[in-house]
Amino acid sequence: MRFPHLTLGFALLVVHASRGADDAEVAKQIESFLEKQVASDRFSGSVLVVKGDRPIFKKAYGLASKSYQVPNRPDTKFNLGSMNKMFTAVAIVQLAEQGKLNFSDPIIKHWPDFPNKTAAKKITIHHLLTHTSGLADYFGNEFMKSSRDRFRKIDDYLPLFANKPLEFEPGKRFRYSNAGFMVLGGIVQRASGQDYFDYVRERIYKPAGMSNTDCYDLDEETPNLAIGYTREAPGAARKGKGWQNNIFLHVIRGGPAGGGYSTTEDLVAFAAALRNQKLLSSKSTELLWSGKVDTGRSGSKYAYGFFDEKMHGKRIVGHGGGFSGINSKLDIYLDSDYTVAVMSNYDPPAAERVSQELRNLICR
Repeated sequence: MRFPHLTLGFALLVVHASRGADDAEVAKQIESFLEKQVASDRFSGSVLVVKGDRPIFKKAYGLASKSYQVPNRPDTKFNLGSMNKMFTAVAIVQLAEQGKLNFSDPIIKHWPDFPNKTAAKKITIHHLLTHTSGLADYFGNEFMKSSRDRFRKIDDYLPLFANKPLEFEPGKRFRYSNAGFMVLGGIVQRASGQDYFDYVRERIYKPAGMSNTDCYDLDEETPNLAIGYTREAPGAARKGKGWQNNIFLHVIRGGPAGGGYSTTEDLVAFAAALRNQKLLSSKSTELLWSGKVDTGRSGSKYAYGFFDEKMHGKRIVGHGGGFSGINSKLDIYLDSDYTVAVMSNYDPPAAERVSQELRNLICR
């Protein structure tokens, strides 16, 4: 989904009575909110709000590169953080539709040589999709002290977590796990017979019209890619620096659990493809984003790679992502037909503040 008639620095305010005064008010108030956030240097990024297939607000703020004073644009590519989990979950549900796997299958059925045989026999695809597997995570000391060049393929991450003891018996509790979605990416490869990255490009990005989304290698040149900026970097305060880039903090290439890049336009296109059953049947789409386990937050459940939440009785599905210099959020309002994509190259909660303000405006 592209909106070529909307240009950088222009917020589309809907004023026609036939289009509803509420939309114009949402646009006006979110612009006012964002101007204050930018003035206090709390937001840098892109925001797109769509009602149905009609954009009501689209604007970019801040800099994609502080060194070269390159401004962010509505089509700037920002890091997704954990939002890649949505794409991985869609891939798994597609393969279930094709009869190539079942959600009750244990890891070992599709990955016989998985390093931890005991875990592979206990943990099912459902456990992985719902963060109830008990797998330890890989963002630990070993990862942080290692060269990022070591981690480009799915199997590169296995030594960081596969042979560690399970943190709890699968299915007994919810604990967010990047490792679980890395394993799901490996299952996508084995069940489909395709490289994971090729599969999501062909089966998700292409049919959804997501031409600016991928897991780019950061040591290669990719046009229009935002650099992440953090105040959380070790030693930043000691060195007397405000913002530092996150180049040496994050992964060199994203994957099934996160770290890819996209644009607000592409995220809205992804949401539209799901709503319009371009990626999954209506039944499978509802299975995908219907809450299955409590997350511990009021009104929030985790589905398959999606959060399923309610605010003032209104249902919102989607996912966010956050890391040093990275914060993005996709909210799909199932009851009111809004879709909100916010992407930032600042620390959390830069994008989360904006998406929460929009929830307050839309759900009031």
